[in-house]
Amino acid sequence: MGLKGFVEGGIASIVAGCSTHPLDLIKVRMQLQGEASAPNPAVQNLRPALAFPTSAGHVNLPSPPPPPRLGPIAVGVRIIQQDGAKALFSGVSATILRQTLYSTTRMGLYDILKQKWTDPNAKNMPLSRKIAAGLIAGGIGAAVGNPADVAMVRMQADGRLPLAQRRNYKSVVDAISQMTKNEGVISLWRGSSLTVNRAMLVTASQLASYDQFKETILENHWMKDGLGTHVTASFAAGFVAAVASNPVDVIKTRVMNMNVEPGMAPPYTGALDCAVKTIRAEGPMALYKGFIPTISRQGPFTIVLFVTLEQVRKLFKDF
Repeated sequence: MGLKGFVEGGIASIVAGCSTHPLDLIKVRMQLQGEASAPNPAVQNLRPALAFPTSAGHVNLPSPPPPPRLGPIAVGVRIIQQDGAKALFSGVSATILRQTLYSTTRMGLYDILKQKWTDPNAKNMPLSRKIAAGLIAGGIGAAVGNPADVAMVRMQADGRLPLAQRRNYKSVVDAISQMTKNEGVISLWRGSSLTVNRAMLVTASQLASYDQFKETILENHWMKDGLGTHVTASFAAGFVAAVASNPVDVIKTRVMNMNVEPGMAPPYTGALDCAVKTIRAEGPMALYKGFIPTISRQGPFTIVLFVTLEQVRKLFKDF
């Protein structure tokens, strides 16, 4: 029974991940908007030779205006114009590997914990236990899948860089091998604490809320156990997961995507440093940057995930 939960969850996750990959790519590009315009103290303190000093002995140079922020449709159109429609699936091989490692693990573990913690008499599990199961399953799954997650973020973000700075990974295998060769094995777990935190939030909010919404709908006889119930519960679960995880997702994306030059200090020393610099440079709402594509992706992803999962469960019912 335990192995079947991993197989069912893995199949559903791969289908959902591939079908919503373009939305995820747009989300990543939007989350990185404005990052390059963050103030750089080392540059701002430079004093031109002919400038008149202020009372403090420094010249306050006006910072250039940040580039205009594009919406999800504009970002998608720009990607197609610059690199073609196939660029919307940049990094899809990393998505498949990520879903195989991360989502298969979290879905399978959640199913095992759900079976063990469900009250045999009432045939249901309290919400607190659902959340605890989601936190445990999500954390373990994220630790297993972090290398694929780093590769996916880099492959998705590569197209926004100038041609001379692009990493040009050919596939997820090439991305992981180049990162290991150039930056060390430890780079595959860069941002792992953020990935674990985000995965715990997403899994707890997504899987627990789906089960809770589904049970509430069925117990109140609002709908029958069918496609309508699955779609309604999964969309609500996707919204909850998007709200809970977006701030951590923004920081995770930036930490994973940062370019560390040999002998140079990294742009961010860690998750907290990234969060502080992002808020100082772009305001607190920057943590919800890319929220529209996040919910636009999280909603369809969760719907496809759970609708596919319910159908796969029917197919594997006799196994």
